[in-house]
Amino acid sequence: MNDDLKRRNALVSEAIASKFATEKATPYTRWVADEGLDIIDAMYVRNLHEVELKPWARRGGRGVFLNHDASRTSNDCYVCEIAPGRQLAPQRQLFEEMVYILDGRGSTVVWNDAGAKVSFEWKAGAIFAIPLNTWHQHFNGSGRDAARFVSVTNAPVILNAFGDVDFVFNTAHDFENRFAGESNYFANGGEQKGLLLDTNFVADAINLPLVAAKERGAGGGHIRFSMAKGSMNSHISQFPVGTYKKAHAHGPGAHVIVLSGEGYSLMWPEGEAQQHFEWREGSMIVPPNMWFHQHFNTGNAPARYLAFKAEGVSIRNAQGVPKAWISRRVGGHQIDYADESPQIRAGFAAALAPLGLQPRMDAAYEAELADLPPAPVLRPA
Repeated sequence: MNDDLKRRNALVSEAIASKFATEKATPYTRWVADEGLDIIDAMYVRNLHEVELKPWARRGGRGVFLNHDASRTSNDCYVCEIAPGRQLAPQRQLFEEMVYILDGRGSTVVWNDAGAKVSFEWKAGAIFAIPLNTWHQHFNGSGRDAARFVSVTNAPVILNAFGDVDFVFNTAHDFENRFAGESNYFANGGEQKGLLLDTNFVADAINLPLVAAKERGAGGGHIRFSMAKGSMNSHISQFPVGTYKKAHAHGPGAHVIVLSGEGYSLMWPEGEAQQHFEWREGSMIVPPNMWFHQHFNTGNAPARYLAFKAEGVSIRNAQGVPKAWISRRVGGHQIDYADESPQIRAGFAAALAPLGLQPRMDAAYEAELADLPPAPVLRPA
């Protein structure tokens, strides 16, 4: 391993590492190992549809864990596949889980100890959440094709806090304020409250209507979810052809899953070189803690992505607004177009040129000026 890579990964000598050897594993990482699955340390996955899976005996499917740099302490991600004509084993858990269906069609049954039971059908493009500590079971509705989904959970927090796998997976308690067997619990629809859609199920995330959100730049659309009355949340963003979003930073664990379109993302820790990641439908980007990241549409259709995350990602101001939505000029974590590196615009134009496309950013640059805070005055040292 070269010196630059060692520095980026903060690697130290074996003499120092040996002093912390007993702290490397956690209850969460030991549990994953006991499940017989791999943990892929991933801040970028080219294609979730094709990521390699291993047999998952306890659940009766195949799976792999895709963890970001803080997965031992915040949230995690896994991909699971259900064989044609089969189902996963029933499971309950004291951690929250949000699900996006990558491939196939099927159904899920959810029930509690009181005997209330609800079932619903899903297909590729659906989003839903598992109500806390409810029994649930996923079924593949096809006898020919596998069904595959990606989930983000806060299992690391819960397993590390209790350190008792049996307690986390086998505690009999109904959280009736989360789920009481309502027949319409997983109905498609819901009430729009500002940017938040109050729902527990989205049948088609790829074509879901969005709300205008000029604060993120490029004339994009946005919608947010907080499903199953949980602390985890998610959002969908979309931005037009020939445009890109503003760079921003936030806490760890946002799993950005590309729903449609083609493009690339830049990610970088402040003061260091930008890293470039190409994406298309099925790719996943996981920005490390407080790394700036910026998404660019180089395709001939709008680009749309889904972000699953824990609430800790959203560092907020006193008004409850995520700082990733607020200009750095006033203490936020978003870089205004006016303050971005000139290489950003030049690189975007260069990426579009071979495709016969041109940037359509002039309107976004102009629109920003109306609300742009004054640049801070630099004081002499």
